[in-house]
Amino acid sequence: MLKVNADFSERVVIDTSLLDWHDSPQPQIKRKLLDRLGNEIARATSIVSYLPYSEFPQHSHGGGEEILVLDGVFSDETGDYGPGSYLRNPPGSAHTPRSQEGCTIFVKLWQFSQGDLDTVRIYTHDSPWYQGLVPGLHVMPLHDCDGIGTALVHWAPNTQFQGHIHPGGEEIFVLDGVFHDEWGSYPKGTWIRSPRYSKHTPFTQSEGALIYVKTGHLGAEFIPLPSNDMG
Repeated sequence: MLKVNADFSERVVIDTSLLDWHDSPQPQIKRKLLDRLGNEIARATSIVSYLPYSEFPQHSHGGGEEILVLDGVFSDETGDYGPGSYLRNPPGSAHTPRSQEGCTIFVKLWQFSQGDLDTVRIYTHDSPWYQGLVPGLHVMPLHDCDGIGTALVHWAPNTQFQGHIHPGGEEIFVLDGVFHDEWGSYPKGTWIRSPRYSKHTPFTQSEGALIYVKTGHLGAEFIPLPSNDMG
């Protein structure tokens, strides 16, 4: 069984611009592996690149799939999805993903709870922002189920948040600007996974930041991987 950053009790910080691309089963589709537990069927977090006119054969997602389109246009039978599109394909769904012009997507697989069966399509460029807990912070909720929350968070320049603890862990992908806390500075393209009960005091400086955030999922009970992929 392939394991990449599979110890979820450890803090992981990755500058994804420095990661190598790995082959997928399709020659025109490459992956950067952020975390992975399993072989081709896996609980995984990845950045996936589709070259122009590439297509993946029809397949099902037994454990569900979450996608955030980073650039280009991602397509399947349900539509065409440009930058900022947020998609959730629930467990048991099937599709034939492709890209005519090429695209890059952030993907999470097999990270759905048993009762999380909603199909979600959000065009974040057209969705409302809500005032956060401090001035300069705005939040766009994307999904919430069984104590697991996913959102985009926009930080204005020079915004300070109070120190806080994440009992269920926290995952951040920096989409723009530079995000900071007492442990370091994280430019665009940085992926951070902080374990359960981790604590930090985040802030921004002159650049501000836009981040994808997921909380409450580390240690959660997801749909189990099939046993034949665990060898």
